[in-house]
Amino acid sequence: MRRRLAARPPDPGRVPLPLAGQDPRPARAPDSTGVTVRDGVRIPYAVHGTGPVTVLLLPTWSLVPSRWWKAQVPYLARHLRVVTYDGRGSGDAGRPAGAAAYTDEQYAADAAAVLDATGTDHAVVVGFSCGAAWAVHLAADHPERVQGIIAVAPSCGLAVAAPAREQFGWDAQLDTTQGWAKYNRDYWLGGGYDDFVDFFAHKMFTEPHSTKQVEDVVRWAHQVSPQTLADTTAGRLGLVGATRTPLEPLCARVRCPVLVVHGTEDAVHSAAVGERLAELTGGTLVLVEGGGHGLPARDPVRINRLVKEFAVTAAAGTAASATAPRRRTWTRAQRRPRRALYLSSPIGLGHARRDLAVAQALRTHHPDLEIDWLTQHPVTRVLEDAGERVHPACGWLASESAHIEDESADHDLHAFQAIRRMDEIMVNNFMVFADVVEEGCYDLVVGDEAWEVDYFLHENPELKRFSFAWLTDFVGWVPMPDGGEHEAALTADYNAEMIEQRARYRRVRDASVFVGNPEDVVDLPFGPGLPGIREWTRANFDFAGYVTGFLPPTESERATIRRGLRLGEDDLLCVVTVGGSAVGGSLLRRVLDAVPVARRLVPDLHFLVVTGPRIDPQSLPRRRGVTYRGYVPDLYRQLAACDLAVVQGGLTTCMELAASRRPFLYVPLQHHFEQNVHVRHRLERYGAGTCVEYAEASDPECLATALAKELRRETTGLPVETDGADRAAAMLAGLL
Repeated sequence: MRRRLAARPPDPGRVPLPLAGQDPRPARAPDSTGVTVRDGVRIPYAVHGTGPVTVLLLPTWSLVPSRWWKAQVPYLARHLRVVTYDGRGSGDAGRPAGAAAYTDEQYAADAAAVLDATGTDHAVVVGFSCGAAWAVHLAADHPERVQGIIAVAPSCGLAVAAPAREQFGWDAQLDTTQGWAKYNRDYWLGGGYDDFVDFFAHKMFTEPHSTKQVEDVVRWAHQVSPQTLADTTAGRLGLVGATRTPLEPLCARVRCPVLVVHGTEDAVHSAAVGERLAELTGGTLVLVEGGGHGLPARDPVRINRLVKEFAVTAAAGTAASATAPRRRTWTRAQRRPRRALYLSSPIGLGHARRDLAVAQALRTHHPDLEIDWLTQHPVTRVLEDAGERVHPACGWLASESAHIEDESADHDLHAFQAIRRMDEIMVNNFMVFADVVEEGCYDLVVGDEAWEVDYFLHENPELKRFSFAWLTDFVGWVPMPDGGEHEAALTADYNAEMIEQRARYRRVRDASVFVGNPEDVVDLPFGPGLPGIREWTRANFDFAGYVTGFLPPTESERATIRRGLRLGEDDLLCVVTVGGSAVGGSLLRRVLDAVPVARRLVPDLHFLVVTGPRIDPQSLPRRRGVTYRGYVPDLYRQLAACDLAVVQGGLTTCMELAASRRPFLYVPLQHHFEQNVHVRHRLERYGAGTCVEYAEASDPECLATALAKELRRETTGLPVETDGADRAAAMLAGLL
């Protein structure tokens, strides 16, 4: 059987990539880890999940470690038991010398040893690229242990002509280093390894906008020496003392079901290899039109769903029952209540208040509306306190806040790069979302900056079975000045992909709501040859005005709040807060260092330091005149009652202060493009607050002087609208 998936346009250009740093923390930690030693070679493995079916994700060419499967493991482990391991010559595995240590038989024997070490009697085996050959070896030699084979982009062991590559011998002396001549032993060992790695990584991903996937492969490849890669290649090719077993006769011995998935634009080995493997094994072939070689990384949603579906079916064919029987109920459409799934961004707490306000306004249009919330801590705490229904699947989401905290240091967060490096978290969280909407009958999904849902729905539009509304308060990735041409090229590439997605699949979003006004959008270009951000946003969004989620208190209400804080008439209050993540810890300490100086300049000044739910107040130094609080659910009331505030650069807190006409200093995170560009533009338009660079905040005298000056500043900026939630809800109501 052959299925074809939608094609992609050609790549508009190639972005050069430097080496990057270490991998971020995995989206899902393994349940257990261990090491087995076979033939003197150390093979570390990990087991994820406890499902009734085991999937063994084989290693591939030693160019990459088992982290290659990072987009698959979290999703599959929620449904199946998943075993991964670093193959010899890669990751943390041993690196024996010589080609004979890296034959197909050696890799297949390692796979059997890992099955033994993990107590796995049988498994569905997934092989990518070279790993497909090892899956065939394992199934031929141990048929009782392999319930099925999934071969993704198989590339090794079959006699399928590849003229473009075969004209250059891997172990020959060549007079050129162009194209596939880079795939050459002497070139690697003679100083051309970096050039080859860059070439091969780009060959793996022929799809447009694959910069992050290329970057990963380049980084992983530099964890392996040229000599080790040469040994593994010689072993696979049967050269330099190694022997090679033809794969065709082994295919005839495979008795389990086989699924082959291959991209039609695979530039490493053509789809003819996949077609031949499916023919030899009697397997099912899925062709991905427009797909390249690295399908698990570039099209993870499709690959994940194919693997899970095939694994469950293949295992059920060899077991009496793959899963326990379930009772299911189907409700006729006209008997179903109106239901919405609301996705609220977990990075900070600002989105929670505005989303609650929009949800409450939406219920005035449809009083019978049932709303489930899919989000993460600390937003779940805000929602639970408000009596909202938090979906149990929230526990499956990988933490975006923890990732952002890992990426930050000393009030420095490169937001664009942090989001790029959050790719496996975004795949995991989209797969959670996909499971939730598949089980639930939702009429409407509202995504408040749920980037992963918007992105992967555009990549997999067939999964949309509901009205979808997208909310955001900024549009456009913007490079930071010190990022140079490289970062400018990357942000432009990301912007171009978004523009192309929207042009091709406008039907994915039934509403695009900008939380603000057209003038709040920065008047900058998306990149060379691309439209202006404001111009494009005007044409593609409706504008709700800003959503604060509250009405600014009257003077009488403000006086009541101040009395509740035990403030006298002459007391002055400075509220210091840094949002719902732990990123702002450095700024809190800088402000506390300036407190003694500020109190000398303004003797009646008192400080309320609100650390939020992820910073322990006890971890901060004590200062006279300072009160410490952790999580404050109604922080906007304290902000409205203050005489002055010091905040990070997040839009929500700054706009809450602007709405209450309070003077404040805001200190944007360094390299945070949204805070330094988008938020600052909007605050300057409203005439709200004063920006202080972190370098200035690091000097206690300088910061204290800025505090005293801001305290005297008259706040006469633009008023912040109070009907934004109602306007946004009206835009969504017609979708139910």
